[in-house]
Amino acid sequence: MHTLGDGPIHIALTFDDDFWAPAYATMRSICVSTQRKRDLVFHLCHQPMTEEHRADLLKIESEFGSALRFYDLSKTEHFLDLLGRVPKNKRLGDIPYARFVMDRFLPAEIERLIYLDCDMMVVSPIERIWEADLGDKAFAAVEDAWGKLLAAHHDLRGRGGVLDPADPYFNAGLLVIDMKRWRDFGVAEKLETLINDGTAAKLSFSQNVLNLIFRNNWQPLDAGWNVTSPKPEHERMGAHLFHYTGHAKPWKLFARVAFFRLYRHVMTNELYYRYFRHRVRGRLARYLPFLRAS
Repeated sequence: MHTLGDGPIHIALTFDDDFWAPAYATMRSICVSTQRKRDLVFHLCHQPMTEEHRADLLKIESEFGSALRFYDLSKTEHFLDLLGRVPKNKRLGDIPYARFVMDRFLPAEIERLIYLDCDMMVVSPIERIWEADLGDKAFAAVEDAWGKLLAAHHDLRGRGGVLDPADPYFNAGLLVIDMKRWRDFGVAEKLETLINDGTAAKLSFSQNVLNLIFRNNWQPLDAGWNVTSPKPEHERMGAHLFHYTGHAKPWKLFARVAFFRLYRHVMTNELYYRYFRHRVRGRLARYLPFLRAS
């Protein structure tokens, strides 16, 4: 382990306004799983949100004494410059590309950063990976069990020969980043090159792009720190972090996922059911436009 002392633990999340409640649950899961609640500094990279949703997120500060910092991506030049030029995944959107330029708009004094997707629940002290030894690498991540398929796609014949299914492939939902090395590696500049030469367009989504940029150049973490598509059978395996990839999400009623009931209490029952009503209303608004304005 690399000793970083008792200073702040910097954590970044990216999300839009429709994902405010899962973002809250991810943060709260971190807070209830650590004794270092007051050391946590959450950097929230978001699209414009309502005041009500912002107030929900700020409850993390009042309940745990953690700090929240807000970064409106709609006013962030480095992120806006990417829109329309990067491959946009239908399900994930373009928000994940904020990862590529975080070193451009987050405070320069941040030396280490944990990046997390918002469809996660942490059940072990986050400081265990905060102090992970990165060796000489820019970041550490967990190898993705579906890596071969994600890299090579249909019949494992590759995405235009860009990614090799024989290479280790990481899940980019959890990254422990050395910000200086990330900056020195020129991640944003390498993304720009891949956009301009047409390579990025072949890769479907941002995780593939990161795997190409950092091919065979990242530090592996224990698999328990990013268990993807977790089922109830995974509850006894001693994992540290559950990553609800795929269509089964713990905020959906009756979802067959690991720790479904625990997740509801982490989000809090009040917000869980309010978020359920929000999603139902959003679906109905597709067919009943008058609901959008009410």
